[in-house]
Amino acid sequence: MTRVLSALVLLPVVIGTIWFLPPAGTLVLAAVAGVLACSEYRNLARALQIEVPLGIAATAVVLVCSSMWLSWSSPNVTSVVLLAVLVVTGAISVAGRPHQGALADAAATVFAPIYLGLPLGALAAIRAESSGGGRLPLLLLLVVIVVSDSAQYYSGRAFGRRPLSPAISPKKTVEGAIGGVVFGTLATVVGGHYLFHAPIWILILFGVALSLLGIIGDLFESLLKRSAGVKDSSNLIPGHGGVLDRIDSWLFAAPVYYVFVRFIA
Repeated sequence: MTRVLSALVLLPVVIGTIWFLPPAGTLVLAAVAGVLACSEYRNLARALQIEVPLGIAATAVVLVCSSMWLSWSSPNVTSVVLLAVLVVTGAISVAGRPHQGALADAAATVFAPIYLGLPLGALAAIRAESSGGGRLPLLLLLVVIVVSDSAQYYSGRAFGRRPLSPAISPKKTVEGAIGGVVFGTLATVVGGHYLFHAPIWILILFGVALSLLGIIGDLFESLLKRSAGVKDSSNLIPGHGGVLDRIDSWLFAAPVYYVFVRFIA
């Protein structure tokens, strides 16, 4: 029940922001999610004896997220920001004391804006699409990921026999993953038929890719949590864990979706 109540609060906030507020509202929502997820990411890193400076990492996440939001009209801005993040992070690392974990600390800090800022910014950029029609494409991705995640859960419960990745996520099954891909692809094809001018076979391939990337994103975050010895990234959202737990499937699917909407659809 707690899980359902949390979803009933979160979904209207997300959908309402995307639909009723101007594109900058989606950017603000993405940036807030990025900062909260970055804090959880820092805690996971600390559990692995890796130090990620939260202020530096969170600022980098917001900057990269914002640069992606601007990328529809200014394509080169993201590469400039990423280069700046690399240089600043390297400079900060040099200013610290020599220790065996220096490389891991620097690498984890640089990875934060790539892992969190780029995909969240890609979502905001889709909403800010220049012709003003970014609402429905962004909501379609939300539907595809939710449908795929739900289908994985129920298909796994009904038919699951073979573990998908027992060392990382023991409860996930091959049958559940197949159900997620099938229904996620179906949602992509149905929604994409009305939104995009792409042949059916491209929509099928695209739906399979999005569903698989969502599963991979989920497994990647599970790998981080299992390595850190925790069940959830935090307890911020009752019944759901942390922000990172809720957006993990989006983080790998969003960049590919951005490329599709901008260059192919």
